[in-house]
Amino acid sequence: MTEHSDTSPVGRRTVLIALAVGAATAQQAPAATRTAASAPADAAAAVCTLTKEMTEGPYYLDGALVRSDITEGKAGVPLGLALTVVDSACTPIGNALVEIWHADALGEYSGYVGGNGHNESDDGIFLRGGVLTDSSGVADITTVYPGWYRGRCSHIHVKVHTGVTLTSDGSFTGGSTLHTGQLFFSETVTSAVAEVSPYSANTVTRTTLSQDSVYDGGGASSGLLTLTAVGGPASSGYTGTLTLGVSG
Repeated sequence: MTEHSDTSPVGRRTVLIALAVGAATAQQAPAATRTAASAPADAAAAVCTLTKEMTEGPYYLDGALVRSDITEGKAGVPLGLALTVVDSACTPIGNALVEIWHADALGEYSGYVGGNGHNESDDGIFLRGGVLTDSSGVADITTVYPGWYRGRCSHIHVKVHTGVTLTSDGSFTGGSTLHTGQLFFSETVTSAVAEVSPYSANTVTRTTLSQDSVYDGGGASSGLLTLTAVGGPASSGYTGTLTLGVSG
């Protein structure tokens, strides 16, 4: 299961990504993120870096559920994400829907299970979903550390929508997609996670961050998360923070 390696931007929009300092727990992370995002525009400008959008990839599914916990019982190293959405002046955008989707520990996407060589149940919704940002522009999402599959490093896909309408079945409709991108992980952390079960059962040769066809080495400007360990061993989990801003 090889994801498209097209590195062309999905659109011509420019996005701002400001790196937020990670917190010790998923609950603490938003507060640290809010501090950076809520700063005056002149102060925030010092930490904002322009970057391009990234490919959506072939594994997107419409109808993602609006929910803060997308694990669906999937085993893996806990990951708490605190993603902040800001505009071109680094002013937080509330009520924006931040949607993510990614592979499980064995490199399988819900709705496409089997493509990475593993047989497992497929409900079509595990590790997919999104939440609305709060008044500080923060979206908190609980998931597990993503695995890898043939030709790609560990990563998470992300879309930012505004003006959506929530539906009675727990999904959303309408609105505008302001950003399509990907989130990336420190190679040091991924190497440690790869030794933990069930990731250790993924026998597909792992593509490293530097070998990846999409990540361009730009650090935070390319979606590289700030990761903070929750405990000592990798199995205890991590929090990941990043501020995504949209311009134009």
